[in-house]
Amino acid sequence: MLDSVGVVDIGGIAGAGWRAAAARCPKTMTHGPCAGVGADRSCEVPGFGTCAFLEIEPADWPYAAAPGAPTGRVPPDGRLDSSGSSAGRPRRVAEFLAAAATRPVIVADLPAAPLSAASLRASAAALAGTVDACLLGDHGGARVQFPPSYRARLLADEGVRAWVGVNCRDRNRVAIEGEIAACADAGAVALHCVTGDHAALGHRADAAGVFDLDSVGVVELAAAATRSAGPLCSVAHAPAAPPVERRLPRLLAKIDAGADAVFVDHCGGPGPVADAVGELRTAGFTGLVLVCVPVVTSAASAAVIASFAAGRLPPGYLERITGDAWAPPANGAAGAAGAGVARVSAVAAVEAAEIEAAGIAECTELAERMLEIPGVDGVNLSGGAPPGQEAALAAAMAEIARRVLGVAAPPGRRGRRRAAAGREAGPS
Repeated sequence: MLDSVGVVDIGGIAGAGWRAAAARCPKTMTHGPCAGVGADRSCEVPGFGTCAFLEIEPADWPYAAAPGAPTGRVPPDGRLDSSGSSAGRPRRVAEFLAAAATRPVIVADLPAAPLSAASLRASAAALAGTVDACLLGDHGGARVQFPPSYRARLLADEGVRAWVGVNCRDRNRVAIEGEIAACADAGAVALHCVTGDHAALGHRADAAGVFDLDSVGVVELAAAATRSAGPLCSVAHAPAAPPVERRLPRLLAKIDAGADAVFVDHCGGPGPVADAVGELRTAGFTGLVLVCVPVVTSAASAAVIASFAAGRLPPGYLERITGDAWAPPANGAAGAAGAGVARVSAVAAVEAAEIEAAGIAECTELAERMLEIPGVDGVNLSGGAPPGQEAALAAAMAEIARRVLGVAAPPGRRGRRRAAAGREAGPS
């Protein structure tokens, strides 16, 4: 069954229990659950209780266990034709695919103050020429931001490819269609399609969330609008979010809607990431896989990372970087709202320069280890900066990118990694 925009309507073919859960979900997600489910199985909305979808019997889970055929729309070798396009793509996209065909690619979250073109331009300038694209996601501390397409244009002006996040919280499907078209026109290399955090988690809880669609619906709209000659389309995979054992089938639903690339979220380090990527490749996904790597260069940025990824980072990662300037929550409630309390006052006892150097070194080493995993095509330098530290974090990300690409294997590494993925993880 399809809905009005051609999206497979899971709610229309699922049982009554699933439809009831979708109706109770604060985001009214047809294709739930989102990645915001806590380790204790709670909804991301404070006070809601257990995620509605986790109360459904496993036998009533509506997603298929695997796609019917290998998925992913990206040519595996990124070939360019005489017009400079790959499979009809614009040159900026074709050039990105060509890079991904010969070496690891690096995408960096863009740290910038909200509603500040100057801040965005400064961070973009710091990252220009070092990363393959910058991811423009939600701002963790401010929901009011420039529209995605405007930010994409600002990046294009600085010579940086924009990987633009599009969420469902603030726009209905008509506005999302317009934003997708505007992002493509503004020069975006890719669209990252997500449901988005609930409004209750931001500083504008007074604004009603829209959630006319969820991530699957955005993927369908983006894929339809860009299939012949537009940006790539990416989705997120949260292998550590409950229900862990049923996360892959939901991801495959997003892939089947038309995704070209998957961002694998923080899930505990190289071992768990290798498991998640192996399962994805075995399921038949042939598109790009990028792995999130946390960037921490201060006690304050450690608190930012922990606010959305505590409990899902490599063991001891924050402590190795910040030493006594960091401590986990006393009750050990990893992932809870406000988790990761930084002892900012302790920074005086630990030189800021030492923390930054340790953070760059730790992130570089972790990125290199992630890139050795069969089936991984690149990394996403993930993180956020407290007010006033945006440019410094961007500069640190640029240094990490230089180091990672400086020690990367010669051209052809990706092909060998693909072959290894085929041997160890099944068809790719």
